[in-house]
Amino acid sequence: MGLLDILLGRTRPVAPDLDQLFALPSAAVTLEAAAGFTPTGVGAVCFATVEGAAFEQTHREVQALLDADADRTGPPVELSQDGYGYSWLVSRRSPGQLPQLVNDLHAVNSSMELNGFGPQLLCSLAAFEDGRGRRLGLVYLYKRGTFYPFAPLPGTAERRDSALELQVKAALAGDLRTEQDLSRWFPVWGAPGL
Repeated sequence: MGLLDILLGRTRPVAPDLDQLFALPSAAVTLEAAAGFTPTGVGAVCFATVEGAAFEQTHREVQALLDADADRTGPPVELSQDGYGYSWLVSRRSPGQLPQLVNDLHAVNSSMELNGFGPQLLCSLAAFEDGRGRRLGLVYLYKRGTFYPFAPLPGTAERRDSALELQVKAALAGDLRTEQDLSRWFPVWGAPGL
């Protein structure tokens, strides 16, 4: 970073640190103890929609990689699109297999990054729920290397439970690198598992 960058207030972007995803299993223990939320077994990687042969090849590689897992039942990765035009690669595991789900999310992110689709990666998400039926997503911002909680309220209206999100942020402060800029806690309406 040069003097001109400092004077103009430019900052160097944070390099993605996909290894931060491996903190999710220990954070899940804290989350269950503090707020009663447990993993649902659904995780997803969100990216700007990509078309073409190169992406199809990458999708097939990810599918083959995750198909090689003997513990998996059902389709390893399904591709879906939300109402906002973003694509999601979704992995489904049993709720007790959060470490394996995190491995899936890491593998999908890494494969896309290695194949030149890093700029299209937006976030990864692991879904949780509590005994009252509330849903919560722990969202990893790829370009920031940080997490934030997203708690949509049940129903058709796009509303979120901000008080719960702040409670989860405080509970997980020692477990996850949390995004401190609340304006970057983007809602992920229509995310798989939420």
